[in-house]
Amino acid sequence: MNKYLLEIGTEELAYKFIPSAMEQLKDEFSKALKENEIKFSNIKIYATPRRLAVIVEDLPLKQDDVEKTIKGPIANIAYDENGELTKAAVGFANKNNISTDKLFKKDNYIWAKIEQNGKLTQDILKEIVPSIILKLKGTHFMRWADLDIKFQRPIRWVVSIFNNEKVEIEIANIKSSNISRGHRFSQYKEIEINNPDDYLEALEKGNVIADVEKRKQTIIDLATAKAKEIGAEIVINEDLLDEVTFITEWPVPVICSFEEKYLEIPEKVTVTVMAVHQRYFPLYKDGKLLNKFITISNYLGDTFENIKAGNERVVKARLEDAIFFVQEDTQKPLISYLEDLKGVTFQKGFGSVYDKTQRICSLSKYLAKSLQAPIANIERTALLCKADLVTKLVFEFTELQGYIGCDYALRSGESKEVAEGIKEHYFPLNADSEIAEHIEGQIVGIADKIDTIVTVFAEGKKISGSQDPLGVRRATLGILRTILQKDLNINISDLLKQTINLLSDKIEDKDKLYNNIKEFFEQRLIILLSDKYKHDILEACISEKDALSNLKDFIKRLDIVSEIIKKENKDQFLEAINRIIRIIKNEKDFSSVNTKLLTCEAEINLWLAVKDINENVLTYEKLEEELIKVVPKISEFFDKVLVMDKDQIIKQNRINLLYFIKQKFAKIADFSKIVF
Repeated sequence: MNKYLLEIGTEELAYKFIPSAMEQLKDEFSKALKENEIKFSNIKIYATPRRLAVIVEDLPLKQDDVEKTIKGPIANIAYDENGELTKAAVGFANKNNISTDKLFKKDNYIWAKIEQNGKLTQDILKEIVPSIILKLKGTHFMRWADLDIKFQRPIRWVVSIFNNEKVEIEIANIKSSNISRGHRFSQYKEIEINNPDDYLEALEKGNVIADVEKRKQTIIDLATAKAKEIGAEIVINEDLLDEVTFITEWPVPVICSFEEKYLEIPEKVTVTVMAVHQRYFPLYKDGKLLNKFITISNYLGDTFENIKAGNERVVKARLEDAIFFVQEDTQKPLISYLEDLKGVTFQKGFGSVYDKTQRICSLSKYLAKSLQAPIANIERTALLCKADLVTKLVFEFTELQGYIGCDYALRSGESKEVAEGIKEHYFPLNADSEIAEHIEGQIVGIADKIDTIVTVFAEGKKISGSQDPLGVRRATLGILRTILQKDLNINISDLLKQTINLLSDKIEDKDKLYNNIKEFFEQRLIILLSDKYKHDILEACISEKDALSNLKDFIKRLDIVSEIIKKENKDQFLEAINRIIRIIKNEKDFSSVNTKLLTCEAEINLWLAVKDINENVLTYEKLEEELIKVVPKISEFFDKVLVMDKDQIIKQNRINLLYFIKQKFAKIADFSKIVF
């Protein structure tokens, strides 16, 4: 089993670059090997702050030998009038390193069979590896020395071995070898790698855990055990765990502490200072935050006093700032900060954050009335939802907006419902995070997000893969997720119009703006539900009716269509409605069916089968049952009746009949979008 190992040793890489580099390495190696027709079974990627490594498994020693048939010039160019080969034919043979007697004629062209011997895998690796490494992309790439190339950090060593043989490559003027390096503080400054199978074990002897998942689990296990030593529990934040994993090679947990007086600060502040700003894991006991934390050091040794002292000094300074800001901020009630929002610009042309707050209040009241929700609480939540933005604490810790508003609201005597609503109106914070649990946060959050979306679109800002001004995509998904998961009966289309009307004096073409935003919402809705429903089903259900006006109805239709295409008779069902759609798609004028003009038995039977189906009354389940019963009648109609009758009156009446039927199917979906 042949294996290839590549290790790129560097100065400390930015931790955010490492996971991206790992994905890129796997993709680029896979792509390059496939392009060169080299088979492999697996590509494993390893990384630490000082290295990126690849092990490719089950490689052949060489490419397979292949025989190719290559097309040459057309016959009248390849042969002259005497039937002799021309210079064009001879040139074709020479180009492909074969004699002219190997050429043959087929389909009025000349052809050549070429036997191509496979290259050694090692030779191909020498060609492709440097370009793969220098293809890696990321932010803040740099040049060093007098090199023209860029990389995330300066490259210091390269290991390149195939089984137990060196594969000589050169990257950034660094020639490869089989010598890696251990941890900066390890006694094993240089580590000889004799085989890819020895790589991980050899590095561990040099105090380097190269396997990312193993290093991550080591952090969890060691930190958990360390917390138990003092009877505490550690709460593992996944983002923090990832970050700490990518900044250490040999993780060692160290318990530190701070004065208990800092526990008087809102817990969210203390945890944010520790986890977000300082990369510490907070500790708890019986669900309560302790004045202790764990820092993960990238350290070899037995004495940790300097590490503890340094971290405790830093966290004390940060918490001292926080406690000062809290004391300053809470000298007056939260409502008093409202006026200060007039001095904070929301968006150019759309006023201040105070102006936005007034729009949020209006939209929240509108939604509260339509949902028969507690208007007083919701209006108060909307009024105060942005007040904490001008407090000293949020100015310093912007990620705490909402959380601080909640704490300050309670200190100011506001109700628990209002305080929770202030915090939750920002939810969900990302695509996977929790949504608002209480109606105050749900309604005010939707009002806030819809206002942001409309103003961004009204200003003409572009939403693209690399650009998402004010988090419009996140806000759109937040609205959709909240409505769907909390089963709120909110007409998004009407809400959009209501929001646009609040800004009507700043908008030139309201209809165009509405249509643009509606289309954007529909696209995000399809993306949101694409894991559960097939794309063609989503398109079918979204194109026939306004899905945004009733998301609950939209989900019901998606479920019905999903069930229909699972049935044994789905092909007959879909073919029946699609024949109808194809025939009437170019027709524009429809009227009611004149039963006196129904002369053929098949069209009479079809009319009798459909005339009493009231799609506006029946449930989707019952409508589906009735339409399935009609399918045989539709097939019989097309077998025995000519729709395009010479008599224009008869023809139009039959078209009217088909349109009458089509509308009943369309109550569920546009079945022409379904792939079958």
